[in-house]
This record gives sequence, structure tokens and C-alpha cells, in this order.
Amino acid sequence: MQALTDLIREGRAVQHHRPWRRAIVGTAVWTSASAALAEGYWTLLGLWGEANAVHMALLDESAGIIGVIGLDGLDGSYPSVGQYHSPALRLERTIHDLTGLAPQDLPDPRPWLDHGRWGLRFPLARSPEASPGAAPYTFLRAEGESLHQIPVGPVHAGIIEPGHFRFTANGETIVRLEERLGYVHKGIEALMTGASLERAAQLAGRTSGDSTVAYAYAFSRAVEAAAQLEVPPRAVWLRALMAELERLANHLGDVGAICNDAAFSLMHAHCGVLRERVLRAADAAFGHRLMRDRITPGGVTVDLDDEGITALRAVATEIGQKFPALVELYDNTASLQDRTVGAGTLKPELARRYGAGGYVGRASGRGFDARDTLRYPPYDQLAFEVPVLNEGDVNARVWIRIREVEQSLSLLGQILDRLPDGPTLSDIPVINQNREGMALVEGFRGDVLVWLRLAESGRIDRCHLRDPSWFQWPLLEAAIEGNIVADFPLCNKSFNCSYSGHDL
Repeated sequence: MQALTDLIREGRAVQHHRPWRRAIVGTAVWTSASAALAEGYWTLLGLWGEANAVHMALLDESAGIIGVIGLDGLDGSYPSVGQYHSPALRLERTIHDLTGLAPQDLPDPRPWLDHGRWGLRFPLARSPEASPGAAPYTFLRAEGESLHQIPVGPVHAGIIEPGHFRFTANGETIVRLEERLGYVHKGIEALMTGASLERAAQLAGRTSGDSTVAYAYAFSRAVEAAAQLEVPPRAVWLRALMAELERLANHLGDVGAICNDAAFSLMHAHCGVLRERVLRAADAAFGHRLMRDRITPGGVTVDLDDEGITALRAVATEIGQKFPALVELYDNTASLQDRTVGAGTLKPELARRYGAGGYVGRASGRGFDARDTLRYPPYDQLAFEVPVLNEGDVNARVWIRIREVEQSLSLLGQILDRLPDGPTLSDIPVINQNREGMALVEGFRGDVLVWLRLAESGRIDRCHLRDPSWFQWPLLEAAIEGNIVADFPLCNKSFNCSYSGHDL
């Protein structure tokens, strides 16, 4: 198979920035790229559209190169990627919902984000009996004797976002799970269009609230790639500091919550205390518990003083002292291990095919980490390991989080020890022509992708944000098959996919 860089050269170059390249291609190259994805040569990073164009981001993991190819001048349709490569299916259904572009020969033509309420687009498939305004959606059927369906959601008992889960079960054993999402569609990408960079950065940081740093980080790096802007070194290191704090807080919360779903609330309580310590330290250091609106194009909006450094060192020390005992408690509690070991197993080949990022992919043998593979600064100057396991079960996903907590603690210390002095924000240069930029940043769930185009006015012409959950939600459906219904909350929490990040 030809190299990704050679495929890009076959098209009309738009912009090249290390480590990504962009070109407009023809349908033949588009189709050959789709076939190469199906054969496992590359990884699908993203697929998005606009009124008369579609764009696809591809990753060559061995070379650490990202290629973005596009089809321009479309008249209502384009060759489907999903007919070759199943991870593209929901992305293409979304493209149709948002733009009206129809993927030709798409195996699953049902709408995705549009529940039949928007009145803006024609659904790809509408049953004749569907009433106007109703959601024309038919769940897939499983054939067999003694099967029954269990509908769950979209409104849940806990204070979580809405999503519908349709189980088909034989007794207590799950035969099929099908998800229905899109209930928290916010129109983020439409709100981005025409927005100033300051406003767009705020919107990016609100795509998924638990990943506000990761989204603002990725958005800002994409703007800086488009504007060819150098960020002050101190700001570069402060961004990484915030990213590791966000990762640390979320992993601690997840470990406790997974144990709580296995009826071991003691771990939940102790991990919750440590997570709260991290949030309070973030507030002391950066003036906001979630560090929202602290990363912006050109740098950061707040500096770190001596009091903040003291708070961060103190919380790192506390977690370093208390967390090992909790890990030992987890590992030596037989009733807990009985629930997590072997439950919700995701096969490594599926994780690779879907390009699963974060703890979902790394627990199933896929060791991709944007910090390591792409080596964006300052991670190119930091020492850390990417933990990888092959078991793919709930227990493995817990252990990946545990090891990443340890790595984040190490990174916090390294960053604080080597934090350079100097300014924290650069001015955005005048933009006098359309320019594109893209960035991939490692969030706590996995890689967050942002692609954007700046207009001549310097405002956002088009922006696409892709959460790692897009490639993790379908894998939850596969991992839960063969498990009992009572284990779904446990498996679901071990994935901890984002509803809001997925629903745009």
C-alpha cells in the first residue's frame, strides 16, 4: 500500500504543517483511502462535512503522520466510507443530519443526531407510517427464541446526560445492545461559524465539560497552526500542567465510580476525596476548579504564582502517599475482582479497527497516545510511559487509569521543576486570507481532534471538533455482549464515554 504522504501528494495541496498534511482529492483517491482503512493500513481520525464538501482525517501510526483529504464541489452526495469501514457509519449519518450530504451506498441509512425534530433536513430513511415531526427510528432486531427487549433511558435514575440503550436479552444474558444518542445536541459547530476566536475558544471548552482543558488546548493549537503562531514557552508548559491536572482528577473519579458500580462504595469515597483535592488545587493555581477558559489561542489567560505552585506540589504529594493504599485495596478485594475481571471484554482487533483511544484502547492492546506518538511540546521534553494491557476487560481499564495517575503525578513534578519564566500570551497576527489548522491533543478519554478554517476576517469560517467517544461508544455495544444485564452499569462506567462530546 502506498504511504499516506504519497496519497496526499496525489491531491491538490491546501496546507502542510508538521505533523499533518491536507489536500483536495478526487473520488478515486477518496475510495482507495476508504479501502485502505478497511484493510487496516491507517486509522480513521475523523470524518466531517459542510454544504458541498467532506473531509477525512487519517493517521499513519507508525510514521506519526496525519493526512487530511477532502472532496470539494459535491452535488448532494459522495462515496460512502462506511461501506468499507464500519467506524465511519455514525460519522456519515451525522454528516447527512447536519449538512444534507448523502453518503452513497451507506449500509445504515438511519438518521443519527437528528431525532426528526429539527425540520431542517430530510432524513436518509423515513418510514411511511412515521408521523410528521416524529423520530423515524427503528432499532435493529436480534433473531432467536426466548429473547426480550429492555429499553433504558434516555432519562436515567442518576444525574447523568441522556442516552437511550436498547437491550435484547436471553434471560439475564445480553445478546445485543444498541445505543441511541443525540439528545444533547447543542449546535456547537453552527455556533462556531462566524464567531470570534475568543468566543469560539469558549465554545470549544464547553463541548464536554469534563474535558474543557483538552478541547480548549486542541482548539488553540489548531488556531495557532492556521495562523503559524509561536506560543510563549511558559504558556506551553502551563497548558500541559493543566492537561495533567484534568487527567488526574478524572481518572481518580472514574476509579472510584467504577468500584461504586460494583457495590464497593469505600473506594468511591476515598477516590472522591482525592479528586476533590485536585480540583481545589486547580482552583488555587488557576482560579477555576475545571480550569475553564484558561487556555486560549496564543497561550493562557492566567499565570501560575508561588501560592499555586505550593498547592500543586502539596496535592501531588498527598495523592502519591494515599493512592497506593487504595490500589492495594482494589487489588486485594476478592468481591470487587469478581465483578471486574473478565467483564465487558473488548477484543484488541476491534480496538485497533476503531482507533480506540485512551484507556479503552490501551486496555485492549492499542498503545496510541497523542502525547507520545506526535510528541507535541512540551511532551517531547518530558519522560513518561504509556501503559498498555491486552486483557480488554473492566479490570484492565481500571489498571490503565491507575498507571496513568502515577504517570500524571510524575509529569506534574517534572513540569513544575522545569517551568520556564517569561510571558504567557502572544498576540494573534492579522489573518488576511482563508487558512486551515488542525490539532490532536490527548485528553483523559483519548485523543481530541479539532480542525478549523479561519476566514479573512480572522473569525471562524468552519470548525469541527471530534471527541474520542465517537469511536468508543460503538465498542461498548460489542464489549457488553454475553454479559449479564446487571453488569452493564459497571461496563458502561469503565468506558465512561461522553454524551455531550459526542452529541456536538
